[in-house]
Amino acid sequence: MIRRPIQTSTQLLLGMLSVVVLLLGYTWLSHRQQVANPKDTTIPSWTQLKDGVTRAVTPNHRSGERWIVVDSKATGYRLFLGLFWGITGSLVLGILMGCFPKIEAFLYPPLSVFAKVPPTAALAVFMVMAGLGTSMYVSMITFGILPTMAVAIYLTVKSFPDELQFKAYTLGASHSEVIWTILFKFVLPKLIETTRLMIGPAMVYLIAAEMVFGDVGFGYRIRLQSKLLDMSVVYPYLAFLAAFGYLMDVALRRMERWICPWHQQH
Repeated sequence: MIRRPIQTSTQLLLGMLSVVVLLLGYTWLSHRQQVANPKDTTIPSWTQLKDGVTRAVTPNHRSGERWIVVDSKATGYRLFLGLFWGITGSLVLGILMGCFPKIEAFLYPPLSVFAKVPPTAALAVFMVMAGLGTSMYVSMITFGILPTMAVAIYLTVKSFPDELQFKAYTLGASHSEVIWTILFKFVLPKLIETTRLMIGPAMVYLIAAEMVFGDVGFGYRIRLQSKLLDMSVVYPYLAFLAAFGYLMDVALRRMERWICPWHQQH
């Protein structure tokens, strides 16, 4: 029978096994590359990776700054600010489109079109319109996630049961009370789930912009080290980004269980 649940211990064992297989596979590839050329850093050995991590966390002899610290601050600030405006804008627009047909008729066509435009293809447009400062990165992330999230929330609002709306009005609720007391709670789990899905694309948009225009940040550092073919710094940076995205996903899942218990029960 498909979709049959497995024991928690089996699930954990299989998850650990997959990680071990990946590590062993990388070790084998690195060893083969080192045998061919011991000075090669395109597939660095574990010792070379350790040296790369040391360089990233050790203060630079010229500036006195740690790469990982300055890059984390720059990329993190841009990412969270872009996510904030994208999530806030999508929530407002999605609810308005789902509640008011005139706003739906006005906003749905352009949002549907913008959702299909890849922000990385419009890098030059963001540079011209927002400059090369933080506003460019923030606007790129916002533009990249807002249309898709707004449409997802709009579709969730449209699926709101009519009988619940009629009951609320029968009990004397106003329009604003129906929207923010009942409808918002109905939409909130979908908002969190969509945010989880948008973390990856938002990071892609930001790193791509930093690789082209940045003077600090993860994308900037990866670009510099990639030109030197020094993957001993690039791979730890990629691992850090993956871990950061995974922790954000875990935090959002726990937040959903905490603030939306009715959704979990359902």
